[in-house]
Amino acid sequence: MESYAVWNNKGGTGKSTVTFHVASRFAEKNPNRKVLVIDLCPQSNASMLLLGGGIEGEKELLKLCSKTTPASVVGYISEAILKRNVPSLPSYYVKVADINGQMPNNLFLLSGDGNLELMAPAINDEASRTPFPGLPDPWKWVHEIFLRLKDGLTDDWTVFYDTNPSFSIYTELAVCGASRLLVPVNADDSSRVAVKALFALLYGTNPPHPFFGNYTFAAKAASRSMDLPKVHLAIGNRFTQFKGAAAAYAAFSDATADQLYDEFFNDPTRFSPRRTAPKNRKQFLSSYIGELRDFNTAGVVAAHHGAPLSKMRQDYYPVHGDPSIKVNKSQINLGLDAVDSVVAKIDP
Repeated sequence: MESYAVWNNKGGTGKSTVTFHVASRFAEKNPNRKVLVIDLCPQSNASMLLLGGGIEGEKELLKLCSKTTPASVVGYISEAILKRNVPSLPSYYVKVADINGQMPNNLFLLSGDGNLELMAPAINDEASRTPFPGLPDPWKWVHEIFLRLKDGLTDDWTVFYDTNPSFSIYTELAVCGASRLLVPVNADDSSRVAVKALFALLYGTNPPHPFFGNYTFAAKAASRSMDLPKVHLAIGNRFTQFKGAAAAYAAFSDATADQLYDEFFNDPTRFSPRRTAPKNRKQFLSSYIGELRDFNTAGVVAAHHGAPLSKMRQDYYPVHGDPSIKVNKSQINLGLDAVDSVVAKIDP
């Protein structure tokens, strides 16, 4: 069983949209598996999209978060910390199709919650408690809250985490719960810098900073011999917002992909293994890059309406008060092909 955190420490790379499309399509393509999305971003955008998109998705999310015991990540984390247990997952997740009938029946959601931001100091306090001999280490115990959830699931589950770009405590919980990373990147220079920072945040720098080095997440995780997720795919997203798909993808290949390849060349153990290990840059790009460069208006409109691309039809769709956003069949097919190309590289 694999679990995937969709994370990049750079904002604006489309993490929530990627989570929405990849998780829902993965569920469609794997009907014998149960697919769980855990939304650990306080903005809860992935949850709103899955629950119907737009205003309707926001209303449904509010219902879940407003329960006496929130049916959300806040409710789950609260019970885990207060009772020092592994909460019963069905008490907190929802079957997405029960709320949004456009979604596959095997897709489940542990929803995001805006109160996660307010809860972050309390989670940090728990992780920072002084360890006592013979008792679990507080920092490790807190960071493995979702790892223990995953370990309690049967092998027919696949888990996707949506995350916040900030490497805050709730993002750390998502990363520690995942076995693999899906890294959305844009076709711009800042994505190359962000990839470099991502590796530094997760695995540390060599040599470590002379003062801050021992206080970093990477140092604390390493001192506890914790397994950290491997980079599984970099997903090129939103390319059509720049110079056009072909030119943007070329820029991506020359910048961000070079940084990824350098990281792989320096330490391939930080990447998920392939049956045949890449021996050069071309083979690396083929194995570790997922392309959404043709991800276009259809994908954006579909997410806004909480609809998988497979359920979209050529028509005019209202978006943010504009009733005349046209979606062509060719756009739908291109978008679906793009998502399928990424999903095909994700193992159950």
